[in-house]
Amino acid sequence: MHHTEFNIAPLSGGYMLTSIVGFLVSAFYILPNSTTWGFTFVLFFTLMFVASMISMTYAPSDWPLGMGKKKT
Repeated sequence: MHHTEFNIAPLSGGYMLTSIVGFLVSAFYILPNSTTWGFTFVLFFTLMFVASMISMTYAPSDWPLGMGKKKT
């Protein structure tokens, strides 16, 4: 069975805020002190931000309304 619809999970605004703050802390505090850990955290929080942007763009806009409905 092949689905043509994406199954994108809606992420909260706190997830995006965490990715932005984590990126800034990693880039300006951790990266100058430890290049390996700084790069790892910058990459991690960048991926979190990309995931939140994808979720904001492609997630269904009516997802809270359809959560209680049974699929037929």
